[in-house]
Amino acid sequence: MSQAITISANDIFHQVKLSCQIPTIVEQIVTRKIIISAAANAGIEVDTEELQQSADNIRLLSKLRSADETLLWLQKNSLSVDDFEEMVYTNVISGKLAEYLFVKKVEPWFFEHQLDYGGAVIYEVILDDEDLGMELFYELREGEVSFPEVAHQYIKDKELRRVGGYRGIVRRKELKAEISAAVFASKPPQVLKPIVTSKGIHLILVEELIQPELDDKLRYQIMSDLFSGWIKQQVEEVEIVTNLDRDN
Repeated sequence: MSQAITISANDIFHQVKLSCQIPTIVEQIVTRKIIISAAANAGIEVDTEELQQSADNIRLLSKLRSADETLLWLQKNSLSVDDFEEMVYTNVISGKLAEYLFVKKVEPWFFEHQLDYGGAVIYEVILDDEDLGMELFYELREGEVSFPEVAHQYIKDKELRRVGGYRGIVRRKELKAEISAAVFASKPPQVLKPIVTSKGIHLILVEELIQPELDDKLRYQIMSDLFSGWIKQQVEEVEIVTNLDRDN
């Protein structure tokens, strides 16, 4: 016979404490309060159509295809319909505040930091032996072996080995400084001389350098980054007073 276990709000709160999640949750609460307050001060409003679109997006991302699935999802997450509407409102107001604060700053930021958004298509093999790295480098340069052959032989990760060490398009700021400098100074297609970092010996094939273009995707990314930086600064500057006495 299975045993019934009752879980109270106090149990959940206690588990949050034991899991050391209170600082993270407090920061999320402060962030939400800052956004709501800043949006109100800016006179930003949300209309019904915007709320409906955001709600549809949340349901789509959560793979909720019907009203019944949505209700079950709400129950599973202990959310009421009002809670869901608050979640939707916060999502919309956050996006509108980000646009209000930074939409006109995206283009100047991009041109000032254009180099940071350049991309490179690279393949990479990380080795443990520097001498081996130099040996393979010269063999690759002389055409005695191909990069896919090196990747197949020396990459341990099965999935990465299958794609020949393909890293995809990487941005300058995603790479270690010493690797970034070499990659973006290369003349593709070019195999770089092995680079030593704390992770090992990096043997890299630069297939292509991609010049940054301020398209819609990058505009959104820059605006999101600027907004995240603004939020972080606001959180750091605010005085947080917590009252965790559940008897009050």
